[in-house]
Amino acid sequence: MAIAGHIVGSRLAAFVMGVASLGLLVTALLVGSPLSRADAADRAQASFQGVASCAGSTCHGRMEADGAVVRQDELMRWQEPSTPGGAHSRAFSVLSSVRGRQIAATLGLGDPATSQTCTGCHATPASGTHGMRFQQSDGVGCEACHGPSSGWIASHYAVGASHAANVARGMTPLDQPMARANVCLDCHFGSGKPGQFASHRLYSAGHPRISFELDLFSTMQQHHDEDADYIRRKGRSDGVRTWAVGQAMAVNRALTLYASPRGSEGAFPEFAFFDCHSCHRKIYDQEDRVKSWENNPGRPIPAGMPPFNDENMILLTAAARVAAPGMAARFDSDSRAFHAALGKDRAAAIVAGGKLAATASGLASALSASAGGDTAFAMVDAIAGTAITPRFTDYEGSVQAVMAIDTLLNALVKQGRITVGAAAGIRANINRAYAAVRDPNDYRGPAFRTALAEAVRSIRVLR
Repeated sequence: MAIAGHIVGSRLAAFVMGVASLGLLVTALLVGSPLSRADAADRAQASFQGVASCAGSTCHGRMEADGAVVRQDELMRWQEPSTPGGAHSRAFSVLSSVRGRQIAATLGLGDPATSQTCTGCHATPASGTHGMRFQQSDGVGCEACHGPSSGWIASHYAVGASHAANVARGMTPLDQPMARANVCLDCHFGSGKPGQFASHRLYSAGHPRISFELDLFSTMQQHHDEDADYIRRKGRSDGVRTWAVGQAMAVNRALTLYASPRGSEGAFPEFAFFDCHSCHRKIYDQEDRVKSWENNPGRPIPAGMPPFNDENMILLTAAARVAAPGMAARFDSDSRAFHAALGKDRAAAIVAGGKLAATASGLASALSASAGGDTAFAMVDAIAGTAITPRFTDYEGSVQAVMAIDTLLNALVKQGRITVGAAAGIRANINRAYAAVRDPNDYRGPAFRTALAEAVRSIRVLR
């Protein structure tokens, strides 16, 4: 899995995680034409052409963002050595770090740079065919997200090219939140594909915990300007919608994987699905017992049982109450039923999880199609409401909550509903909330909840 660090501050310091002319005349004539049978076959057999295929100075390899249509310095931003924006380009090289080699040695994987367990997420997929410029050592390159480019690399810069035509030829429509989430979740949560699941064994060997928030992670990797041309071609983005859809897709992905063979490891359940710190706590042995966990009203499970990691479920509950109220009660009921089933047996949990996964999938579709408007303020209210805040009892859920408030605050600034200056004043409280969850071994729940409440009160005043 792609290595990501723990939260260390504000949104901009959050998780860490040459083309030659190819027949311009012919491709210009093809752009906009219906997808032929030959085109469809080419798309099915699409191959990865490599980062160098995008790196020409007339394409995405400039040193300055002075392109007429796109920035054209995208490669430089992808390679940025010191910011989260360059994390994808660094993904392969970290496999050879001391930590990477230690993890591989512990698990008996051999060289991590050649083990599919590692390269499944630390590099562009190596399966399928590749062009002459493809190098796995490039790490998570352009095509890992945008899709193998053999079908569209020539036509996407031709005169008259359209985004729809590029997508028809195999480009991944990352402007669509559900499509974007599916791509990102493969490595930033896991999939059933080879080398794309962070198991408890991987964590125990030293891999950082995986967490996922679609809008925040997308912002850190953004290499485009949302100008008038971008909006004309792909539409205006909506950070609130992207965030909410990401939560729904993450719930669906977690439950789908839990029901698969990934849900168990030998005689044990796959502990990666469960809340890490429900087990990884200090143990006390003294006359006056010390209770090291808090009751959570959203988890009707017997005391002492490890809970399923419900960080995305909690935030999706809040999002549904605002943007899909007709489905909110069903999601809440299905969520509680799933937790209750975990107290029975795996078979019951899989059945209940399947029902919850379907509801989450329906919510993803509904949220993706929802209108914008004043939902950001309402989402903030829902997250800080009396039905949701009692569920922030654990490190994972609290991390998601502060990322959510941060994302929603930035959306309000982008929408012009809150000024940059006003947001800067609120950020002090958000940063205090981040500080309370900076160290998973020193999670300060009361301090987190206080800081988050103060941030939300400040946002409400500006409504």
